[in-house]
This record gives sequence, structure tokens and C-alpha cells, in this order.
Amino acid sequence: MKIHIKNGRMIDPASKTDKPLDLFIAAGRIVGIGNAPANFEASSVLDASGCIVCPGLVDLAARLREPGFEYKATLESEMAAAAAGGVTRLACPPDTDPVLDEPGLVEMLSHRARLPEFAHVHPVGALTTQLEGQALTEMAELSEAGCVAFGQANRAIVDTQVLLRAMMYAATFGFPVWLQAQDPFLSRKGVAHDGEVAARLGLAGIPVAAETIAIATLLHLVRETGVRLHLRRISSAAGLEMIVAARAAGIDVSCEVTINHLHLTDRDIGFFNAHARLDPPLRSQSDRDALREGLASGAINALISDHTPVDDDAKQTPFEEAEAGATGLELLLPLTLKWALEMKLPLVTALARITSDPARILGVKAGSLALGVAADICIFDPAAEFLVSRENLKSQGKNTPFLGQHLPGRVRYTLIDGHLAFDGTLN
Repeated sequence: MKIHIKNGRMIDPASKTDKPLDLFIAAGRIVGIGNAPANFEASSVLDASGCIVCPGLVDLAARLREPGFEYKATLESEMAAAAAGGVTRLACPPDTDPVLDEPGLVEMLSHRARLPEFAHVHPVGALTTQLEGQALTEMAELSEAGCVAFGQANRAIVDTQVLLRAMMYAATFGFPVWLQAQDPFLSRKGVAHDGEVAARLGLAGIPVAAETIAIATLLHLVRETGVRLHLRRISSAAGLEMIVAARAAGIDVSCEVTINHLHLTDRDIGFFNAHARLDPPLRSQSDRDALREGLASGAINALISDHTPVDDDAKQTPFEEAEAGATGLELLLPLTLKWALEMKLPLVTALARITSDPARILGVKAGSLALGVAADICIFDPAAEFLVSRENLKSQGKNTPFLGQHLPGRVRYTLIDGHLAFDGTLN
């Protein structure tokens, strides 16, 4: 199919382009920017008047809940959510059931995700068997099956000798390691930031030291091994300072922050709002402000949805018993735009954190609009509002602390490999 996207404002962070330009698509790729190639006859025209045309969003953390947790969400429901959110490429953590520690499981997931309207899925393989932190997985075989990196989801490797061996093996083959920095002992039984709010509500706290001590350990091991480390879901100002200092010392480390930690603090727990039960916990306002500044400056490399659909029963319980997590695929773009407006950032900078920058961490050719690249495109109206409601969310998970809020930006069209995966004008 040949598609002409006309009258749009094209923003491509990879090339720092921001101006009115038409796009022309054929055979799933961009074949013209500004001017149509010779003898181009469009079979479909998308009018992007008043809209921004940007690369499809790249999300480094989205749980699709398959295999094993279909009662929480299905691949079909979450891929519909991704398309509705303008997300055309995503990485999924290995904490499925069974765990992504066998090549056959990775291949099965990749095969299930190969439909035209589905986003490109990049599995993150388990670093240790069953994520138990003891025996290393066959990383080389998992990489051949399609894994782009290796991690532990939100489970720590307690035995630092195992962690050292895992990093040495990954470094030998050039495999990236993605780990969440949270000490399992300091965070044990904790459900909220260790501060005034947790004390007032009588909730067990998780101190910032749980993050900084774990970061210190990981950075020391990176020095020993030279592995390429990506730190997941950074939540504190102190943790970010350590990462910036490590980079200045020549350590190869990247990091990300979630949309929830970019906008919310522990005060948003309110009176035991289980939708704000997250991992890591929402922290203080000073932490949140540091994360916002860090993302703006590029000290934090990517913004993620940390999409974790949870069934209603798991949230309709006392706060300390509620399952951690929030749905986010459909909120990644609006919450990026909200942050950009509040920080007075140019859109080309803000959109880089959810397109070209995470694509670079993934190590894939994506997140850009250039001649010859796959036509993974998001077209959104920045002036339209998105009401976060159970009815408007296509994800099977309706769990988010942003329910009821009006957020800026609404996706009009999402194209994946030149295929129209979502048409918001029909809603």
C-alpha cells in the first residue's frame, strides 16, 4: 500500500527536524520526505492537519502478560493499547510464566507477536534460570532466539559472585544487562517510600538507600567486567547523582525513569490509593523534581511506560497487599507532553526520550523518520485532550493513578511497517 501523509508538522528527534513536511510510504517504508518520488500514486491519504507526525514511540518496559497471566491481560488487548498509544516498538521483561529463560519460549512469544497491527516486540531474556539468581541462562542461545538484553525484571541477584559471573559472561559476548537497583533486604516487606507519608499511614517503608546501595554494587561490578549496563526505573535524586558521576568516570551506564515517577510523589498515595502502589515506590517531591530535570538534560536516557496491567481484584485490597504496577502504554505520549509543557521543553527534545533515545539503548534501527526506514509512525493532535478513564483505555488493565485526569495529546493514527494499526478518527 502507498500512503501519503499530508499537512502534518514532522518532528524527527534523530535528525532534529521540526517543520511542515509530507511523508510518502510504499512497501512499508518511507520513500519520500517533503516531495513524492517519481510516479508515486497514493492508494490512501492521511490528513495530518493540526497534527504532529513523529516516529513511532519506543517503550523499554511493557509487560504483555503472556505467557502465563492472561487473566490480567492478553497479547491482543495490550497490542491494541500499544497501537492506541502510538507505541510501535517495545521491550518486554522476562517475568512471564514460564520465565523467558528458554529459546523456545522467546521464539513462541515473538511468533505470537508477528501480526501487522502488532508493535515490534523485543524480549528481554532472563539473566538467571527462573530468575532465581543462581544458575546463569544460556544467553547466547537466547540472543539467537531474539533477546535484545538480559535482566531479572524486579528480582535481585543476592549472590554477588553469581552477578559478577553473569556480567563477565554478558560482557564477553557484548550482551547488554538491564537491572533494577534495589537492595532486597532493605526493601523487604516495604510498600512505600520511607518518609513522612509512610509513617503517617503506618506503611512499611523502602529507603532511598535500598536504591543507592544496589547502584554502588552494580557500578563496582561494571568496572570489573566492562559490561554494558542499563539501570531500570531510577527513582531517587541520590541514585541519579551516582549514575552521572559514574559516567564522568568513564563507566558505560544508561538509565530510565517511569512516567509515574516523573509526575507523582509519595503524597499521591493519598488515603491508601492502591493505584499508586508501585515498584519502586513513589518518592519525595525533591526526588521527583531531580528526575524531571535529569530527563530534560539527558542524564536520564529514556522515559518508559513501565506498563503493568493488573486485574481489579489485585488492586481492590488494602494498600500493603495490593499488587504493584500501573497500566501505561496509552499514557506514555500524553504524560511526555505534559512534562514537556511544564518544563517548557521543545517537543523535539521531549519526543527524543520516547523515540530515538530508547531505540539507541535497544540497539535497533528505529525511532527516526528517514528515507528507507520502516514506516513506524505516530500521528497525534497536541491540542486534543485524552481523558484517562476505564472506558477509554484499551488495555485490559485499568489500573493507573491518573484515572479521571485530562492529559494533553491524542493519537490520531499509528502506522507499523506502513500498516495502519490504529485509526483514532473512528473513535
